[in-house]
Amino acid sequence: MVSWMQIFREVADMEDQFLNLTEENLDQEHLCCIIRSKKPHPGVEAKRAWLRERLREGHVFRKLDAKGVVFIEYAPLETAWVPVEGDNYLYIYCLWVSGEFKGKGYGRQLMEYCLADARARGKSGVCMLGAEKQKAWLSDQAFAEKYGFEMVDVTPDGYRLLALSFDGTKPRFGKNAKVQAIENQELTVYYSSQCPYIHQSVELVRKTCEELEAPCTLIPVDTLEKAKALPCVFNNWAVFYQGKFVTVNLLDAAALKRLLKQ
Repeated sequence: MVSWMQIFREVADMEDQFLNLTEENLDQEHLCCIIRSKKPHPGVEAKRAWLRERLREGHVFRKLDAKGVVFIEYAPLETAWVPVEGDNYLYIYCLWVSGEFKGKGYGRQLMEYCLADARARGKSGVCMLGAEKQKAWLSDQAFAEKYGFEMVDVTPDGYRLLALSFDGTKPRFGKNAKVQAIENQELTVYYSSQCPYIHQSVELVRKTCEELEAPCTLIPVDTLEKAKALPCVFNNWAVFYQGKFVTVNLLDAAALKRLLKQ
């Protein structure tokens, strides 16, 4: 009988055009988002430092061995910086194929690698964050549903936890993630270093609020414990305004100004 470990190895062997980031190659490889060849980007370097610690926890960053945005990033749910609970699952932070690389089967290969890896590790399943209406900064949930992912939990405003269970168990949002309210009434942003775009988004919020003379609070989520205890859903960014949760989407200047005028 063929084991899932054998299948996983076969999947990995067939995909010699991909590579996994390791502590050994992390400094030399690009991180797909914001590819720079010369001057370092602070958001990329913050992500690189964050990844260095996560790789020791079983975190996986697998990418196409090319200069482009083609990658999947996932981690054991127990050490994933998200307010999701469950036993023995993997959590997908991001699956992204962009530009000229679309339509070549890379997304399929990356998803199949993740699922084979989960089975080879003896995991109970794989989960990811979705929404009733697809969010710009979340992975394509319609694509995940083709593999059998289904909604296993939902927040009052329509954010969904999608999961593919191998054994019938289901992960869930932490109770705190469904609170979606804080005491602070001014613009409040929680953020981690999981995404290279976070740094410039934080600076944009800070600059825009200064221009509008609008108070804001920027809160770094810099430990696993803080991430698990957040009062909202979270992948790497969460916005509150007037005490209410608004979005996990990174904000551009126009969207931020519209929000502050409400």
